[in-house]
Amino acid sequence: MQKAIIGKKVGMTQIFDENGHVIPVTVIEAGPCVVAQKKTIENDGYVSVQLAYGEVAEKKLSKPELGHLKKAGISARKHLKEFKIEKAAEMNVGDEVKASVFAVGDKIDVTGISKGHGYEGPVKRCGGHRTPMTHGGGPVHRQAGSMGPTSSPSRIFKGHNGAGQMGVEQVTVENLDIVKVDEELNMIVVRGAIPGPKGGIVYLKNTVKNFKEKGSAANASINPQKASARVNPQKASARNK
Repeated sequence: MQKAIIGKKVGMTQIFDENGHVIPVTVIEAGPCVVAQKKTIENDGYVSVQLAYGEVAEKKLSKPELGHLKKAGISARKHLKEFKIEKAAEMNVGDEVKASVFAVGDKIDVTGISKGHGYEGPVKRCGGHRTPMTHGGGPVHRQAGSMGPTSSPSRIFKGHNGAGQMGVEQVTVENLDIVKVDEELNMIVVRGAIPGPKGGIVYLKNTVKNFKEKGSAANASINPQKASARVNPQKASARNK
């Protein structure tokens, strides 16, 4: 992991690019974060930093939390998160991490807690189908249906689709593009949607996966023979005979 930061989801909107195309984006208030703790190989066996975000009143924190922050010499912060950043060894307690660590064009992964939907049925929760509404369907249109045979194994396997609690889970959306960074307002604008409600805490870090681009450029091969076939289709037809 090269860089990371804690932020808060502000909401979604849309902007226009240079060609006039509409881009759906999510605005994130990223930082400023403060390094509250630094872990080293000598003391902890690995290298990482703990970032603190969101100033709050001291009375809203427990005594252990408040003592941990006072030891670092920083004001009361609500959210703490540890990141294994490559340059963690060069950082010190009290250093500030701002939105400027990311730049336009960077690809990031955003992790947050999804919206809660309460107790939902199998149709909404698992994407199940309802039974026919006519021809004697009965009052079971949105129920789960068969859960398996009664003779063998005479039980329901774990993980079977059914009704239950929906949402309030940790979700990570990968490979999002950063389209704008405002250093003065500590705002990062990313293309697409991210998990969680407005005001929800999210964690931003550089992506760990590089997906191939869609379109003709993505299917282009580096094989020189195939590349020459795209330029001269007669060579391709000759090889296929």
